[in-house]
Amino acid sequence: MREEAIRLAWRTLAYGCIGLGAAGAVLPLLPTTPFLLLAAWAAPKGSPRLARWLCHHPRLGPILKAWQNQRAIPRHAKRMAAILLALSWLVLWLSGMPIHVLAATAAIFCCVTAFVWTRPDAAPSGRERHTASTAMIRRF
Repeated sequence: MREEAIRLAWRTLAYGCIGLGAAGAVLPLLPTTPFLLLAAWAAPKGSPRLARWLCHHPRLGPILKAWQNQRAIPRHAKRMAAILLALSWLVLWLSGMPIHVLAATAAIFCCVTAFVWTRPDAAPSGRERHTASTAMIRRF
C-alpha cells in the first residue's frame, strides 16, 4: 500500500509537470523546459508507460535524451529560451512592474540564459545526423 502511494506521488508530479510545461509553451513567464526535465526524472519512478511516452515523443524525446545522455541542449532550444525570457521580461516592463521586480527578474533571467548557453550543443542523432551529414556533403 505504501509503495503504491509513493508511485502515485511520482506519477502525480510527472503529470503535473507535463501540464505546467505545456502551459509554459504558450504563457509568458512560465518556463517549459525545467518542468519537462522534472517530468522526465519523475516519470520512471511513477509510471514506466509515461516515461516511454516522453522518451519516444517526436518533439520532446530527442531533447530529453540529449539532456539525459549528454547534458546538452539543442541550439534552437537555446535560442528559443533566450528569446522567450527576453519577451517575458518585456511583458513585465510594459505592464509597469516596479523597478526592483524588473531588476530581480532581469538578474534571474540572465543567470538562466547563461546556464542554458554554457551547456554543450546537442549532437544530432539518428535521422537528424544523416540529414546534417548529407547537407555538409552537398556544400562541398
